[in-house]
Amino acid sequence: MAGPMAGPMTAQPTEALSGTTRLPGDKSISHRALMLGGLAVGETSIDGLLEGEDVLATAAAMRALGAEVERDAGGRWHVWGRGIGALSEPEDVIDMGNAGTGARLLLGILASHPLTAVMTGDASLRRRPMARVTEPLAACGAEFVARAGGLLPLTVVGSREPLPLDYRLPVPSAQVKSAVLLAGLNAPGETRVVETEATRDHSERMLAYFGASLRRSDIELDGAGAKEVVLSGQPELTGRPVTVPADPSSAAFPLVAALLLPGSEIRLTGVGMNPQRSGLLTTLQEMGGDIAIENAREEGGEPVADLLVRGSSLHGVEVPAERAPSMIDEYPVLAMAAAAAEGRTVMNGLGELRLKESDRLAAVARGLGLCGLSVEEGPESLAVEGCKGRPPGGNNQPIATELDHRIAMSFLVLGLASERPVLIDDAAPIATSFPDFTRVMQGLGAKLGNA
Repeated sequence: MAGPMAGPMTAQPTEALSGTTRLPGDKSISHRALMLGGLAVGETSIDGLLEGEDVLATAAAMRALGAEVERDAGGRWHVWGRGIGALSEPEDVIDMGNAGTGARLLLGILASHPLTAVMTGDASLRRRPMARVTEPLAACGAEFVARAGGLLPLTVVGSREPLPLDYRLPVPSAQVKSAVLLAGLNAPGETRVVETEATRDHSERMLAYFGASLRRSDIELDGAGAKEVVLSGQPELTGRPVTVPADPSSAAFPLVAALLLPGSEIRLTGVGMNPQRSGLLTTLQEMGGDIAIENAREEGGEPVADLLVRGSSLHGVEVPAERAPSMIDEYPVLAMAAAAAEGRTVMNGLGELRLKESDRLAAVARGLGLCGLSVEEGPESLAVEGCKGRPPGGNNQPIATELDHRIAMSFLVLGLASERPVLIDDAAPIATSFPDFTRVMQGLGAKLGNA
């Protein structure tokens, strides 16, 4: 599947978007479907798998660990799993490319398998810290040897007699929660994770769908409410058919573009509506966005719906810090919506953005400044003064995407809604999560092209 061309790309001011489109499969669910399919007994068939570079890296990793993973001519993927505890030692280094989610979840699987593996990634992933995953996983008996700061490349020596884990998340992180639960699959007894703030629950939903015994409950902790997930170890997972919903993080880009362009009307079909991923929709509706949720249904254990989006006049809002876990990947594109809104938008609780593919908080602030916006960057916050209409754009210096797909796509969205074109330095990173971004956006009427 061809992705955007490498090199600079320009977004030209666009009048309106229209049309209906099905967006790429959810990246988080795609990673998990491949991994649980590889740990299940029998065949798992997957429709709608995201065929971006990140997910393809996970597919290659599961092959390296002994699972059979194939794509048929019709685009359906098939995984024949090895069963819990039966993965084989890889013959070579596992290269996860830019896949931060894939790398951290795979560390959980490797930690409780009696094998040794070496994991690396691209330049961006090798800068991302892994210690917050490896530290809790070490309690199951695994050993990790990493570069200073817990960085890749990293060697995992999996536990031969893994212990169940009991872990309280110090900060909200679905990746850490998922890694601990995946490690617990091959440990006897019960593995328990406690979180004081709810994070996305794709792992829990899919584990239950594949046949794991798992219970979730609300508990009281230190005088406040918390959530507890308890997994019974050493289940037999059974291969299942999985339909991957359209990725709400990918939907964010045409959705925001349509809101910002007067006269737009687009329909995005089969979008994942997981309650722990709905923060952007909630915020855009609070800002005055005309977004209708239609045909709500459930597929493969996940809620989905169609979104009808119309051009809207947005106004600034204050986004509370507690909403951050439900929209952490969408703040860059929300900042673009804020740039065109009336008044000031303040986003709080953004510290996690500094630990993504790039320091997204700094990258967004820097890029908006180049496009003529007034921005105030705090250690964990961002305030954007909106233009009540088209932002200036016309940046003479290209926006530095820093190998970050979401920074690249966010500023291209801004260019569609600006008075003058917006130029980014490299569109290549977009292929990690949304290989068809350019084609899909152009199909809706967006003026995008390589500079």
